[in-house]
Amino acid sequence: MSVSTTIDKLVEMRMTTMSEMFRNQQNDPKMKDVPFEERFAMLVDAEHASRKSHAFERLVKKAELEQNDAGVATIDYHSGRKLNKALIQKLASCEYISQCRNIFITGATGSGKTYLACAFGMEACKRFYSVRFTRLPDLLMDLSAAEDRHALENALQKYTKPTLLIIDEWLLFKLRENEARLLLEVIHKRRKKSSTIFCSQYEEKDWYNQICDGESTLADAIMDRISFDSYKINIEYIDKSVDKSMREVYGLNPSEAQ
Repeated sequence: MSVSTTIDKLVEMRMTTMSEMFRNQQNDPKMKDVPFEERFAMLVDAEHASRKSHAFERLVKKAELEQNDAGVATIDYHSGRKLNKALIQKLASCEYISQCRNIFITGATGSGKTYLACAFGMEACKRFYSVRFTRLPDLLMDLSAAEDRHALENALQKYTKPTLLIIDEWLLFKLRENEARLLLEVIHKRRKKSSTIFCSQYEEKDWYNQICDGESTLADAIMDRISFDSYKINIEYIDKSVDKSMREVYGLNPSEAQ
């Protein structure tokens, strides 16, 4: 069998990286002295690395993270915020996902909740977990519209199938009963099967009243399903008198804005 035929077959099987490296080996005189097993291992390693890289890129694209440049390694621990570095590094291992645990990230507007959640999302993608980022208002509008056109079950799968779901702006606005019912469907179907990160300006103690003013059994049902399986990260400022939004810290210098 000719080299060109072998290369064509590799391309046909979508092993393009392996085919390219095989071609390079054939054109490299130094490769003639390398044992077959070692050369073959090089080909397999290259194809394997390429497929892993492409899989990661697909997962990141599908996750639709609001900040896909976020990373645990670049979290700022010196910006006047109280951050539990040990807990963050523990969660970066994604062990909480294998345990089907959740994460609550709370803090004031601009405290860096979304960045931290997206950093965890990127770590999950690196371990080839499926991830989806959404805002709670968008999730509820999507499900409500799907329910009106009798397609709720299909719409629910977008939020129940990902191994990690990140919900930003969690309970920013008070939920009406129909919204709480739809949200309960998502929470219930994900419990003990996957993990969810909740990002909220409100502290956990205030969430109950954000769900139907705390007067519905739906508030009990939702909170009972998430409160006891979650790690808690509350981002606080060390000195509230001089605190700055992280958008201000990393935003454009006022002197350059005019």
